[in-house]
Amino acid sequence: MIQRQPLQRLKQSLSRAPAVALLGARQVGKTTLARSLVESLDATYLDLESQEDLLKLSDAGAYLRAQSGKLVVLDEIQRAPEIFAVLRGVIDEGRRQSLTQQANGQFLLLGSASMQLLQQSSQSLAGRIGYLEMTGLNVLEVGGGQTPQQGLWLRGGFPGSYLAGSDDAAMDWLENLIRSYLERDVPLLGFRVPAARLRRLWTMLAHLQGEPVNVSTLAANLEVQRAAVNQYLDILVQLLLVRRLPPWHANVKKRLVKAPRYYVRDSGLQHRLLAIETHDDLLSNPVLGKSWEGFVIENIHSVLPQRTASYFYRTAAGAEVDLVLKLSSTQVWAVEIKHGHTPTLSKHFDRACSDIGATHKYVVYGGDDEFTVGQNTTVISLSKLMAKLQLESYSAKSAGGA
Repeated sequence: MIQRQPLQRLKQSLSRAPAVALLGARQVGKTTLARSLVESLDATYLDLESQEDLLKLSDAGAYLRAQSGKLVVLDEIQRAPEIFAVLRGVIDEGRRQSLTQQANGQFLLLGSASMQLLQQSSQSLAGRIGYLEMTGLNVLEVGGGQTPQQGLWLRGGFPGSYLAGSDDAAMDWLENLIRSYLERDVPLLGFRVPAARLRRLWTMLAHLQGEPVNVSTLAANLEVQRAAVNQYLDILVQLLLVRRLPPWHANVKKRLVKAPRYYVRDSGLQHRLLAIETHDDLLSNPVLGKSWEGFVIENIHSVLPQRTASYFYRTAAGAEVDLVLKLSSTQVWAVEIKHGHTPTLSKHFDRACSDIGATHKYVVYGGDDEFTVGQNTTVISLSKLMAKLQLESYSAKSAGGA
């Protein structure tokens, strides 16, 4: 069994807030993680997609108060947003009874969609809830060697896909997940979007991975208005299926690319949408470099210290950094991403790093080593950069008295 890294973060978050929302795409492993936590605690688990468990919450206030002293896990919380108001009352009662602000670790809320959960909780649980995002399996969790990394890149980080018995079985699993999202989850969340049309847009984004997106062109191809495309993009982002990476814009007196970049977050889903079914297929596909870029970006996000902001940087003249990480007011990491084993830097990279005030400069490549090139730029493997980011996260926690 693969030990998931977010478990320790989750325990820490529960020690700091009365409620914690664990957000992540469906099937990413939230329920399994929560159940592994529950096994060692006095806890109650409710699946809000179960009619039997929903019935227990017909008088939610009375039921939740009866669980006092236990951790209550509410899975698929976006199915019952009306519970947030009840949770607020129960949390506040617990605080008054304990005569302290530290009545923490009462509720763990699992959500597969960010928008309703964030909207409802921001209205009802401000100051009472912490947030933690769970991504798919990452390189460090499966082992940092080339073979598990290649498998993870092809199949993606959903445990059901990565652990499938063959690449063919993995692609079947991913196809079923795509259809489930389009035919079940999107309608259940109240969106009226033809499944075929949303899949076409999702597939276009898979082709355009990390490239500039022209909304007008997408609208023309889908035969809809620009506003509809923007709505569809929001749906995919809010379902945690697509990452919208904003441009860096702070204190740079240059003409900058201002439109965000979009990445299909899971590499396996990207490959299934593009009918890439084997590693050989991937190596011969024009999307190879951008697929690797998206895979690296998502893995890096899985280990970022909390409160880290991420961007890309590009000027109209072509100076570019694939990923800019602002860890603090004094730390800005510039990350360039190259698939090959002999990466070459563009002449604009150092200029771009100077523009953004980069304190650390890295090139993530397809090899296993770590060495310095150019003007204090470190060429590094994905797993080694992720390990460095984890150390930064631990250092930040120690400095904060965690």
